[in-house]
Amino acid sequence: MSTVSHPHILIPLPDHDFDPTETATPWRVCAERGWKTTFATETGQVAEADPRLMMGFIRGPLGAGRMGIKDYQAMTRSPDYQKPIKYADINVDEYDALLLAGGHAPGMRQFLESKIIQEKTTQFFRQDKCVGAICHGVLVLSRSIDPETGKSVLSTYQTTSLTKLLEIIGYVSTFWLLGRRFRTYDAYVEDEVRSVLQDQSQYSTGLIPFPHVVVDRNLVTARYWLFDAMQYSIKFAEVVQRKHDGK
Repeated sequence: MSTVSHPHILIPLPDHDFDPTETATPWRVCAERGWKTTFATETGQVAEADPRLMMGFIRGPLGAGRMGIKDYQAMTRSPDYQKPIKYADINVDEYDALLLAGGHAPGMRQFLESKIIQEKTTQFFRQDKCVGAICHGVLVLSRSIDPETGKSVLSTYQTTSLTKLLEIIGYVSTFWLLGRRFRTYDAYVEDEVRSVLQDQSQYSTGLIPFPHVVVDRNLVTARYWLFDAMQYSIKFAEVVQRKHDGK
């Protein structure tokens, strides 16, 4: 009797401070399809989202909306979430796709600057596997250097990320309470991502407040949960399914 195989998705996270919506909504879309997910953290401890974002959009401020909080609560109850593996134990051969979370708070640097995650991300691209990245998660792609080319894995792809305009809006809207918390780095995310592209025309910003998701071959990228999370999650699942079905 034949059995139906489903895609297996890897979701690496920092120990804390990731964006709940940008992680949990794509997780939910995958889980609803019956797909297996594996979570990874640097030391294997259970991750926690940015607590400020969990306070909601108004109290956050610019925190998660109702959908994101609900999805996050469901995700954290899943057995897979409660038993993450370590970054170092990731075997890319075991997975069909990679989801790179967004988030702007200081704890995200553990994930965004991880050489192990950058190495594993490069392997996903070298094996032509599906990758999704949203917001700050696109920085992992810009920093993942293929040793054969000496260039970022993102260099030839059409892409988007948290745009400079959105990052400025987030900072200006929250600095009165949070200071520089919304500015993870001195350089804007958009500027760093653009710096690794062969041609500036590969980057697109989209229009606020309309959804904007960029699909190029095996890669799906988006800007920010408020406008893009649902469409990003659906597009990612579609790309993974097509790849899995061999279409």
